[in-house]
Amino acid sequence: METTTLSYANMHEHGALFPNMLRARHRTFIEMKNWELPEESGMEFDQYDTAQSRWCCVHENGRVMAGVRLTPTTAECGVYSYMVRDAQRGLLDTIPGNLLWDNAPVAPHIWDANRLFVVSDVDQSIRRRVQMSIMGEMIRSARGLGATILLGLLPTSIPRLARWLGIDMAEAGPEMEFDGVAHRCYFVSMASKMH
Repeated sequence: METTTLSYANMHEHGALFPNMLRARHRTFIEMKNWELPEESGMEFDQYDTAQSRWCCVHENGRVMAGVRLTPTTAECGVYSYMVRDAQRGLLDTIPGNLLWDNAPVAPHIWDANRLFVVSDVDQSIRRRVQMSIMGEMIRSARGLGATILLGLLPTSIPRLARWLGIDMAEAGPEMEFDGVAHRCYFVSMASKMH
């Protein structure tokens, strides 16, 4: 099992890993969760999959098992910035605008983490290891990009895993439900040390 952080600058070094990650997102979010998202040729993508973002993947022999996208809160692409802020600004139909208690931050040391997934067919015997691997890669990559804080709309089950890894998370907005799963925005501190 490997972890890789992809960017537009390095994706050519990793063969089909980037399209395989988009295919895994398609299976997870469009096929399994029935989310209405842009798609093409079995790949899911949206307006935040730009050269400003990074994609962390857990993979083995070309098969993507987990992933998450990181986008700087300073990102701009047309009218869009990053997912949480754009939802708050009313630019996204599928995410309520009241997802944060305060205004969405725009700062170079804060990055947005979204599209976190573990594919459904990851065997239960390694699922925890895959979850820990994607969280660890996300934290290492974010730190390497200069982030001290991540902001993400995440399932409310994630803080348990984060605590187990020694990652500090703080609630940033009210609980809301997506497809029967409780979510909320969290600030993830990069200051703590992972186990």
